[in-house]
Amino acid sequence: MLNCTVTKNGKPLTRKFYTWDEKARTFSTTESGLILNFIGLKNVTFKTGSNCTIKAGPACTFKTYSNCTFKTGSDCTFKTGSGCTFDTDSGCTFDTDSGCTFKTGPGCTFKTSSGCTFRTGSDCTFKTDSDCTFDTDYNCIFNTHFSCTFKTNFNCIVIRRDTFEIIALVKDQKIKLANRGIKGFKVLEEHKIMIDGREVFLSEESFKALKKSLLKN
Repeated sequence: MLNCTVTKNGKPLTRKFYTWDEKARTFSTTESGLILNFIGLKNVTFKTGSNCTIKAGPACTFKTYSNCTFKTGSDCTFKTGSGCTFDTDSGCTFDTDSGCTFKTGPGCTFKTSSGCTFRTGSDCTFKTDSDCTFDTDYNCIFNTHFSCTFKTNFNCIVIRRDTFEIIALVKDQKIKLANRGIKGFKVLEEHKIMIDGREVFLSEESFKALKKSLLKN
């Protein structure tokens, strides 16, 4: 653990509250609310409680409870509870609960519950529950439930298993799928307006509401 720190409430954590196995390169604790700085080490396994902040090098494995924050290198594996935040490099694998936020490089795999937000590079695979938001590059695969929002790059299609339907996406076109069990989609029209010299895009609904409010005045 050369040049690594383990603190809680701004003070070094007493050694009796954690173990470090040099041979197995494993850090273990049941404590929560820790700040771990292992930024120079790779191939380390972390086992912690909740509300921890962990900075580590590449090829690390994390097994934590909820509400943890991770800043790591590439090729890491995460198995966590809910409400976690990830800022990683490429080639990582995530198995989490709900309400997580991911900012990653390309080639990552996600298996999560609901209410997660993803901002990733290309060639990622997602298997999630409902109410998720995706902002990705190209060649990504999404396997989700309902109420999800996707912002992607090129070469994407939508496969709906509930209606046995394949939808080819058109560049710069926003769509909203029909309700479960109903085929088809609606193209979401946008209006561009200028405010203080900046382009602002409004949905059809927002544009009509703005127009109505202006006409009242």
